[in-house]
Amino acid sequence: MRRMGTSSVLLRSQLVMDRRTKQASRRAKPGQIAIIDHSDVDELAAEALIEAKVSAVINSSAFLTGLYPATGAKRLLEAGVLLYQTVEPLFERSEGEEVLYEGCEAAIAGTRLYVRPAKEWIPCSLLIPVTHEQIKNQMEEAATQSKAVLSSFLDNTFEYAVKEKALILEPLPKVSLRTRMADRHVVVVSRGKYYKEDVQLIRGYIDRKQPVIIAVDGAADALLDLGIMPDLIIGDMDSLSDQALCCGAELVVHAYLDGRAPGGERVEALGLPFVRLPAPGTSEDAALLLADDQQASLIVSVGTHSSMMDFLEKGRKGMGSTLLTRARLGSKLIDAKGLSQLAQADVVVSTPVRQPRLFETLYTMVKEWRAQREQSEHRDSGL
Repeated sequence: MRRMGTSSVLLRSQLVMDRRTKQASRRAKPGQIAIIDHSDVDELAAEALIEAKVSAVINSSAFLTGLYPATGAKRLLEAGVLLYQTVEPLFERSEGEEVLYEGCEAAIAGTRLYVRPAKEWIPCSLLIPVTHEQIKNQMEEAATQSKAVLSSFLDNTFEYAVKEKALILEPLPKVSLRTRMADRHVVVVSRGKYYKEDVQLIRGYIDRKQPVIIAVDGAADALLDLGIMPDLIIGDMDSLSDQALCCGAELVVHAYLDGRAPGGERVEALGLPFVRLPAPGTSEDAALLLADDQQASLIVSVGTHSSMMDFLEKGRKGMGSTLLTRARLGSKLIDAKGLSQLAQADVVVSTPVRQPRLFETLYTMVKEWRAQREQSEHRDSGL
């Protein structure tokens, strides 16, 4: 500690280290320092780190690259998490070996990170503190680039939509499932913004209708935490816990079109049976297409990614397959994303209101709006 200068030690804790933020947040314990390698940290990743109660996040990449106004860094700072970017790379070793310092003691002293894998403290990397003002300026600058980014995103989307059109319109390869979806409602849950709140909002519908529940990857853990057992889990199986994999749900590993399925190795290592499904697009697309192919009567999506910002946060430059998937499902698909935000904004949802009183209130609002519009028209015409 003398080498660091005890007066300059800002934080001393244990390390959790992983290139993938979702893996780091899964393993993190309260108070630890998380080291990640994540450009443009999104809000969902930030929330996972906040829920893990880490004290600081050190990023080997830029919290904001300027491509778009990613909100993760802002959310972390608002939650009181210390943020730093590294000067020297911390992930020089091959993937998987970065856990060398996992759980080892670390300290942030001045503008340098120190680690103590044994008895001695080792200087590791220079750090650049990330401030509220810095993030605010970077977000404003990124917002000015939105038109050019949207143009590029749309070009990419339409280009891949043309290439993937035949793949999306064709039926999926036949798979044998024990989960029956024909003529039933199916709820597909993904780890998107507000997905936990949205699931809670439609909880009454789930309890009453008993639909088939499909979890896309890590959404399975959230559903289990909410006391909802998924019938089927689909994805590349890299962002959910072993406990979720072993919960008894039917497992469908999303594979490449050539049949390769890296996620199958993890499932096989646990000795669990699974079905391999080669399908185009994202795992969310595969889940929706599977429900459609299995003759579901209605498909409700929760937390799915459907906007430019959603896909940029996932590191994707277009959404061709998702656009085609939604076009194919048509009116069979109901998107419940963000419903909880509408409910929070409307006191009528949480406060019982007599129907006549509600109509009276709406009528009054319309009358006031018409009066204001007429006044504005008179003013504009010089009357």
